Amino acid sequence: MAKQQGKPSAAHKAKEPADTRQIIARNKKARHDYLIEDTFEAGLSLSGTEVKALRMGRASLVDAWVDIDRHGEAWLNGANIPVYAMASWTNHAPNRKRKLLLHRAEIEKLAQKSDAKGYTIVPLELYFLRGRAKVEIALARGKQEWDKRETLRRRDADREAERVMAAVRRRAR
Repeated sequence: MAKQQGKPSAAHKAKEPADTRQIIARNKKARHDYLIEDTFEAGLSLSGTEVKALRMGRASLVDAWVDIDRHGEAWLNGANIPVYAMASWTNHAPNRKRKLLLHRAEIEKLAQKSDAKGYTIVPLELYFLRGRAKVEIALARGKQEWDKRETLRRRDADREAERVMAAVRRRAR
């Protein structure tokens, strides 16, 4: 695809918002508890009321994890998508298992790595991309308690260094 020259057309302007991620839920606890090794983007197989509930911005990935079954399919477990209020008897179960849509090679790689000691697969973000629900999953290794403390210390030190640098820059002007 050739790079566009000059002023963007109306079609390109209309396409830009659709190409951006509309984040629904983030799993901040996962980045604190795990060392992220590799990330993957997976589609989600959802029912209609689940999509409507997600469009309302209601979901939680706090206690969610990913399993790969013996048939070679990846499943998102523990993700909470609350029931859609305007639905009737067609509503979904809030904590049901949801199938992840990944390529076979990606599933095999995840299965092989997650079988190793200390590795797990955790969801990081749930978002819409071009109108489709996606979940970013990560191959992660659990952190020890001292790792978590070290990460917090390093983050605080970086933040303090940035504050000092900003103050020096302000004085230099």
